[in-house]
Amino acid sequence: MGPTKIDRARVADTALRLLNDVGLEGLTLRAIAKELDVKAPALYWHFKDKQALLDEMATEMLRRMAREADRPPSADWSENLTLAMRGLRAHLLRYRDGAKVYSGTHFTDTSYAAPMEAQLRALTEAGFTTTAAARAWFTAYSYTIGYVIEEQAMGPSPVNGSGGYDLTARAERLDGHPLAVEAGAELFAGDRAEGFEAGLAAVVAGIGRTMRATDGGDRAR
Repeated sequence: MGPTKIDRARVADTALRLLNDVGLEGLTLRAIAKELDVKAPALYWHFKDKQALLDEMATEMLRRMAREADRPPSADWSENLTLAMRGLRAHLLRYRDGAKVYSGTHFTDTSYAAPMEAQLRALTEAGFTTTAAARAWFTAYSYTIGYVIEEQAMGPSPVNGSGGYDLTARAERLDGHPLAVEAGAELFAGDRAEGFEAGLAAVVAGIGRTMRATDGGDRAR
């Protein structure tokens, strides 16, 4: 048999599958090479370092999201934004440490352009200036990424069920702080989806109240 043939797409796909087993910390070029049955130096023909690979992994995640986003845009900007962030969270949760992989990366192609253009167009047509629309989108996006990073870090993992807090031990440590103890039940064992939706609704409502142009002028300026 000849040597295993690899390309950027195959490496990124393998890395995303392996991510669910080992997490971001355990995802090394050596581990990916072993999974592909090649020597680690072979990967450097395609990616100069791990960050370059993470950039491609995040881009592939975005491509997959774009392929699944087949719903027609709504005339309601808040519904568009809410559905987009809800979809982003759902997709990131498919991967262990998915939000950490996705955040702070540089996309390797323009897959992000069409979805972003659609969001910004819906916002500007609803009365946001271009500046306010950009701020609105980034505010909702940042909330979603941050929420999922914390959600995945707190566990248990929706991918493999690992992790999670010992609430009994936490309550003992926080004896004398009843509100903090009670909050822990919500933060670490509550309905994560419900918590996300409540926070997202607050963010979107705040965006509409503080960033959207009104008869009295553009509040985002």
